[in-house]
Amino acid sequence: MVIRIAEYSDLNSINNIYNQAVDNRISTADLEYISMLSRIEWYNNHSSDSYPILVAVIDNDVVGWASLSPYRKGRGALVGNVEVSYYIHNQFQRMGIGSKLLSNIIEFAIKLNYKNIFAILISENKGSIRLLEKFNFKKWAVLPEFVEIDGNVYDHLYYGLRLC
Repeated sequence: MVIRIAEYSDLNSINNIYNQAVDNRISTADLEYISMLSRIEWYNNHSSDSYPILVAVIDNDVVGWASLSPYRKGRGALVGNVEVSYYIHNQFQRMGIGSKLLSNIIEFAIKLNYKNIFAILISENKGSIRLLEKFNFKKWAVLPEFVEIDGNVYDHLYYGLRLC
């Protein structure tokens, strides 16, 4: 497995992996697939020198990705904080890919001098909670009964890690 900076040519795979998460109904609060046009706009708002996107590649196929994104962009007092997102192709989960991606994206966040890195997730996403806790993320906030998907109600969780 190779972890590298995402390229424009990876966007179809990145988007397909994300849309698998939409289908599983606990890995994202999006209820509809993300279009390629939206994914291109998202990609253009990231750069390796401030908000990198990493991909995990096995046999020339993108099997997962992770990104850093600004938190409440434009608010100066929040500049030192970034949100991490990560998604793994359904057929490659529980193979250590999430751990490799998260480890690498944390290293990027440290090199970029961010103070805090956090993830926002749905309480039912137990795999993601285990992964974050493996890397010493702590539960920072709970928005109780905040997420409704297909008639099911879940808490919205913020898990964070102080980097400095």
